[in-house]
Amino acid sequence: MQTDEQIVGSTRSAKQTSRQNVCILGATGSIGESTLKVLTLHSDQYHVFALSGHSRLDQLAELCAKYRPTYVAVPADKGDAFAKDLRHRFPDVEIPTILEGELGLKQIASHPDVNVVMAAIVGAAGLEPTLAAVQAGKRVLLANKEALVMAGNLFMDCVRRSGAMLLPVDSEHNAIFQCLPSDYFQTTERFQNQSSRAGVSQILLTASGGPFRQFDLQQLEQVTPEQACKHPNWVMGQKISVDSATLMNKGLELIEACHLFDLPPERVTVVVHPQSIIHSLVQYVDGSTLAQMGNPDMCTPIAHALAWPKRIDAGVAPLDLFQVATLQFEKPDEVRFPCIRLAREAMQAGGTTPTVLNAANEVAVAAFLAKKIKFCEIPRIIESVITQLPMTPARDLATILHYDTTARQIAGSLL
Repeated sequence: MQTDEQIVGSTRSAKQTSRQNVCILGATGSIGESTLKVLTLHSDQYHVFALSGHSRLDQLAELCAKYRPTYVAVPADKGDAFAKDLRHRFPDVEIPTILEGELGLKQIASHPDVNVVMAAIVGAAGLEPTLAAVQAGKRVLLANKEALVMAGNLFMDCVRRSGAMLLPVDSEHNAIFQCLPSDYFQTTERFQNQSSRAGVSQILLTASGGPFRQFDLQQLEQVTPEQACKHPNWVMGQKISVDSATLMNKGLELIEACHLFDLPPERVTVVVHPQSIIHSLVQYVDGSTLAQMGNPDMCTPIAHALAWPKRIDAGVAPLDLFQVATLQFEKPDEVRFPCIRLAREAMQAGGTTPTVLNAANEVAVAAFLAKKIKFCEIPRIIESVITQLPMTPARDLATILHYDTTARQIAGSLL
């Protein structure tokens, strides 16, 4: 298992400068927006050095005008149009160096002047740029859970070799990190062989239950993309909102937790907690259970990961327990929401199966958002694709990417 300095990173500073240079992969998404809020609060400590965007290039241009990054990465063949638009709309703004495509993402993620990389690209598209940041030994704030779902063992091996600083930004994994003992990562043994020393018995991964927590199967068959994208507690993008509605988001987070904290899936339990006040818990062998609590705002885990081991203001209101008053906990219903089961089984199978799970889910969710399939068809398609692609050892990135492509082709044929 990785050492403390490797999972949460090397204690070295990338550059002894007055401000840390930050690269945000996925700057126009909800995590990117929250990251910029935190950085703005601490502009004396952090500098927006590089940004990337994909579909919301108008918004990316506005961010360039506001934060004046040195580099910006846009989709392939969009660089000239982006520069022209930026020059037209903001004539007084110096045009940043514009890089294109996946190569551009890798270049800004691994740039020698970058200290911190926020990995917030949604889905499989974030794997290779995030891996590039890890290989370059950066402080990586990990919001792209798919990188670990697709290539968990390869990814964590790279963290160990490079000495990169890996800090979880998903609210649940950030909460777990805060609740673990300070020496948890200092052993070279796997969790199963050192649980008595660490005293950790299991992790409780909380889930809001999504907008359809109380729907029956008949009601679930009729839900619309518009309904699925209205999360009761969090402000998120469309894809992650649908994942939260199917509970696949929690399944992906279960796989992520297993890799981050070196745990077998049977020691990660999903708990439905509708209020989203407790972000996750760690249980110990002495009967203690530690929980991290706070208002549901992604600025909190972002600020924690950005400044760790220090703490900085996240711009989030403190939790008012008198206003919260009641906290509820339920077991997830895996009959109505089978995606948790599918994810757990994929993690148990190992190899390329989590990659296949993720790819099939991305295709199915996109089809649901395009109103090509019904909500309940999402897990059916995923299970069918997994059945058609038996597990193969995930020996290298090429194998992982091959199975990602193949799974997407099979999923597409099932629509």
